[in-house]
Amino acid sequence: MSRGEYRTNDMLSSKWRDMNLKVRKFNGIYSQKWQTRRSGQSDAMIEREAEEQYREEFNAHFSLERIFVEKILRVQPNVKRLYLLVRAADAKSALQRFNNEAVAKDLFNVLKEKYGANLHSFLSEKVTPVAGDITHENLGVKDSSLIQEMWGNIDVVVNVAATTNFDERYDVALALNTFGAKNVLNFASKCFKLKLLLHVSTAYVAGEKAGLILETPYHLGEALNDAHGLDINVEKKIVEERLKELSFDDTATDQSITLAMKDLGIERANKFGWPNTYVFTKALGEMILGHLKGNIPLVILRPTIITSTYKEPFPGWIEGIRTIDSLAVGYGKGRLSCFLGDPESVIDVIPADMVVNAMIATMASHANQASCEIIYHVGSSVSNPLKYKTIQKSGYDYFSKHPWINKDGKPVIVSKVKVLDSMASFQRYFSFHYLLPLQGLHVVNSALCHAFNGTYTNLKRKTNFVQRVVELYKPYVFSKSFYDDTNTQKLSELVKENKVEADMFYFDPRALKWDTYFEHTHIPGAVKHVFK
Repeated sequence: MSRGEYRTNDMLSSKWRDMNLKVRKFNGIYSQKWQTRRSGQSDAMIEREAEEQYREEFNAHFSLERIFVEKILRVQPNVKRLYLLVRAADAKSALQRFNNEAVAKDLFNVLKEKYGANLHSFLSEKVTPVAGDITHENLGVKDSSLIQEMWGNIDVVVNVAATTNFDERYDVALALNTFGAKNVLNFASKCFKLKLLLHVSTAYVAGEKAGLILETPYHLGEALNDAHGLDINVEKKIVEERLKELSFDDTATDQSITLAMKDLGIERANKFGWPNTYVFTKALGEMILGHLKGNIPLVILRPTIITSTYKEPFPGWIEGIRTIDSLAVGYGKGRLSCFLGDPESVIDVIPADMVVNAMIATMASHANQASCEIIYHVGSSVSNPLKYKTIQKSGYDYFSKHPWINKDGKPVIVSKVKVLDSMASFQRYFSFHYLLPLQGLHVVNSALCHAFNGTYTNLKRKTNFVQRVVELYKPYVFSKSFYDDTNTQKLSELVKENKVEADMFYFDPRALKWDTYFEHTHIPGAVKHVFK
């Protein structure tokens, strides 16, 4: 198949109707790896390996996996079994994590109402949490009989594993986002009945490219800035050598080692044209899959910024603070003095349930397509563009009507804040509010024999933090990218051929009215599930 080509034919359309999305088996792994089986003898596995400490900012994957599992269990009760890879010490701990971090959440309320006292019996029949870790061979699963069972049953592998922290430690990001993807591919290749490997990536593997970003793959060694020398194995050696150097440094602390590895990730990403470690290592993961997949049918799904659910299992469910939500939290609590971003810029977001529906649709459409390789952008910037100013206005409208009540029991009155619509305006604001006070404090501190060392160090730390955060998020708040969704729209039209399935597996962003969604769904959801 050529780059960007989409296979639409009568066979695909009839297969969708005949399958009717009867997911019979679903084997997933909570260590960021989950899978799904459909139509009689299908098994699937969903994969999830994101570390708990990175559930904030753009980290939507942890939530996405649970929404995916909840949806399968809710709409396909005939599912055979889901193997959920969970980072845990043993099977008992894996089950406990699944119950505490998935079933106990509000997300599962609809299932709780449906099954009542029989819920745990239903789940024990359908779900097997498996202790493992995708950074290891065979996904870290130590039970040999269980591995053989999975290899014999699984037919669709869905990989959602990622650490999404923009400036993650390079060793951690490379292990999860790049070589973790390779481990998933190797595991999938041993599944006798394998019909599809679905890899959830991110649209932002395109970096800071402006204009229309096509649904095309990246090839091994391909840099965004045409730089030469990008070699994934070399990157691994660079990490190993840097860690070895740090291990011999007697002055190195855990904190300094972490910072050094974070800086190394940004440095290597920038060298080849990517803005941060997250998208760089995700791009490398895509390259490995494309290069090593052989005859394995591969679909890569690239969502944009994932927001709260639009409809299911109920509107507004969200977990963890993402970029947009951190703005809402700060603004609603009266802690935000300005917005950084061009009000006219298009910011690409997509509700989580739409991403999950697109995942299920790709599984239904592409299983059994020998050696297929296709990319889907799941976003809104082309089909239904959202401007940054719409989010700002929705936040003002919501909190004006529903003010946050602070710890003193008083409502926080919001006002329209200053908008810094360019980096030049930010630099002026930053210099006046941060750099000048820091310089003044430095002079005073020196004159008074360092009496204000603690205050100065604290302010300097905050200043450095603001600079780092702005550099990390600058590509997104001033984005000039538009993500082509031609393949995704064709898939959506295919789903719409069946009215029942169209209502159940919606993912067309044109159905969204952005101001209504943010004011009446997303922001209220963030207030309920995220604000503390």
